[in-house]
Amino acid sequence: MTDWSERIGATTDGEARVTFDTPAPARQALDGTVVTPLVHLGILEVAGSDAERFLQGQTSAQMSLADGDFAPLTCFCATKGRMLANAQVLRVAPECYWLLMEQSLLEPLKAHLEKFAVFYKTEMRLRDDLAAIGLIGHDAPALLEARLDVEPPHIWHQHQHGDQLVVRHPGPRPRLIALMPIADLEDSWQALTQQATPVGNAVWCLQDIQAGLGWLSASQQDSYLPQMINWEALGGISFKKGCYTGQEVVARAHFRGQVKKRLVRLTLEGNDVPTVGSELLDAEGKRQGEVFAAERDAYDQVELLAVLTTKEVTEPLTVDGVRCQRQRLPYPLERLDPEELATHKG
Repeated sequence: MTDWSERIGATTDGEARVTFDTPAPARQALDGTVVTPLVHLGILEVAGSDAERFLQGQTSAQMSLADGDFAPLTCFCATKGRMLANAQVLRVAPECYWLLMEQSLLEPLKAHLEKFAVFYKTEMRLRDDLAAIGLIGHDAPALLEARLDVEPPHIWHQHQHGDQLVVRHPGPRPRLIALMPIADLEDSWQALTQQATPVGNAVWCLQDIQAGLGWLSASQQDSYLPQMINWEALGGISFKKGCYTGQEVVARAHFRGQVKKRLVRLTLEGNDVPTVGSELLDAEGKRQGEVFAAERDAYDQVELLAVLTTKEVTEPLTVDGVRCQRQRLPYPLERLDPEELATHKG
């Protein structure tokens, strides 16, 4: 993790987390507009005359859809179909793409892709000169436009203005990510905080959970098929494109209905946040899944995403001896083709 957040007064709070002296930060996101440094995210740039062709053979996205407007979700898989990383693809120039993803996976994914990149006219680099700022709230789109002079895009779309690029993510409140040079960070932060309250990035991660959106971290590499985190239900897999690494396994699991685990939303009855990978046990004490992500919400309740078996289980489910309650996902568990999503502006 880079230390650019120190420039705007953030305090490091464990791995890939920062905080401010703002009381009840999750509550602030319910009642108003907040701004947060997304230090847990980063950019891997892939550029060159063969960049699109290279990525087409490695990623689940149909690269022609990444047109500078639509910014599709994608994932990179090992040969057995397990995910090495998931990301959002941003086209920033005719021969240049940014992969927005978890910071901890930037180096591992770059090392993996370099094994194939030698056969293409393409180069990769970590864009540690960029900062990612998140805005959450009903007034966030208007604030972004007023303070940074950037037009807010639609969900899973992007808008570029000079050196700044903005993408929009789903969630219980409007959510936007502004990517900008670190050199511009302090001026932009000062402009935004005139009307938005600074909060730690755990608030953003909580809203990812509430959106049913799971981002892999380094400890989860090579553990899940894309469908196990509902990636096809979010438009993150094109089943209409040609081959890519792991494609045969991913397609077979889809068309033969062989997905045995799914991402689910849960709340805990206790308020201790479990660690990622904690076992999810049924009423008989048998392991049925594991925690994928967990954060404390505005009511001091723990919300989490878990990868859980699709088989019927004996409930209640527990994590570390604490009972869980199932919550609804905000999307149907059915295939959403990115080719359809690309034209959706709602």
